[in-house]
Amino acid sequence: MIRHATFADLPAIGSLLLELEYEPAPGLDERVRRLIADPDEALLVYELDGETVGLLSLHFIPQVALGDFARISYFVVAAKVRGKGIGDELEAHITALALARNCDRIELHCHSRRIDAHRFYDRQGYRESPKYLVKSLRAGQ
Repeated sequence: MIRHATFADLPAIGSLLLELEYEPAPGLDERVRRLIADPDEALLVYELDGETVGLLSLHFIPQVALGDFARISYFVVAAKVRGKGIGDELEAHITALALARNCDRIELHCHSRRIDAHRFYDRQGYRESPKYLVKSLRAGQ
C-alpha cells in the first residue's frame, strides 16, 4: 500500500536511508516534518504487511519558461523485498501524481555507482541527461 508518510514513519525512513548509504543526519525529524507539511512535496512510503519497506520523496517544481516538472530526491525499496514490483508501483503512482499536477517530466539524479537503479530507471523510460552540475555550499564538500 502506498501512502503519505507520517511522523510515525521516521524510524523506517532512517533505516531506508541507510540502505541508500545515507547516514540519517541530525535534524532528520525536522526535515521530515517540513516535507510532510509542504504542499509541493509528496513524501510517500510503501507499506507491506504492516512494515514500511519503501520510500519516495517527490518535489513539484514550477517553471517560468518550460513546463512544470517533478523531481525524485529519494527512492528506495528495502533490499529484502526488491523484485516484487514495489518500485514499479511507486513509480507509476508518482507518474500519475506528476501528470495530475500538469508536470511535463520527472527528473532525478542517480549516482553512477547505482548500476541496479540505472537498470530500473531505464525500464521505466527514463533517459540520461547530458550534464548535472552541483555547487556545494558547505566547506570541505
